[in-house]
Amino acid sequence: MHQNRSAADQRFDRYLTEAAHGSEEAFALLYDGLSGAVRGLVLRVVRDASQAEEVAQEVMIEVWRTAARFRPERASARTWVFALAHHRAVDRVRSAQAASERERRAALCNSERPFDMVAELVEGRDEQRRLYRCLAALNRELRVPLVLAYYEGLTYDEVAHALSRPAGTVKTRMRTGLHRLRECLEAGR
Repeated sequence: MHQNRSAADQRFDRYLTEAAHGSEEAFALLYDGLSGAVRGLVLRVVRDASQAEEVAQEVMIEVWRTAARFRPERASARTWVFALAHHRAVDRVRSAQAASERERRAALCNSERPFDMVAELVEGRDEQRRLYRCLAALNRELRVPLVLAYYEGLTYDEVAHALSRPAGTVKTRMRTGLHRLRECLEAGR
């Protein structure tokens, strides 16, 4: 385990490692310590309390089932669990957006649309694709803090806590990431 991790993070690392070896007691301690934060993180993404509760439960079940995949040398248990929560929450949002988009397209197919609406829709999607392409081109250290802040609505301090990094480091990486993102978007015009 890393020495620079907080005492709480070291405890969570130990609980998750023990849970990977089948300790239900260690998992219960991990659950008690992280489930509220997981629910909060998921709520910021899905923006619906009942869905957040459901997704948080799914995440904690996944943590129990996949605990053996945890590698303390790569990330803290908290970061690992939050990453699972983030991925699951984003999947839920994407699934809901896809269903909504299908319904919208079906409704639009049944109505006439002026050319300007079609042009706006195409232009908006092109900008979104460029943004995603530029975001994906950033290295992980620059991309993850931006995603946590702008797609999940986390503050600098919450991002720093989630990544187990100092707030100053997170702010610097976010400024650098935004600068590179702007350069990439301007180059694509």
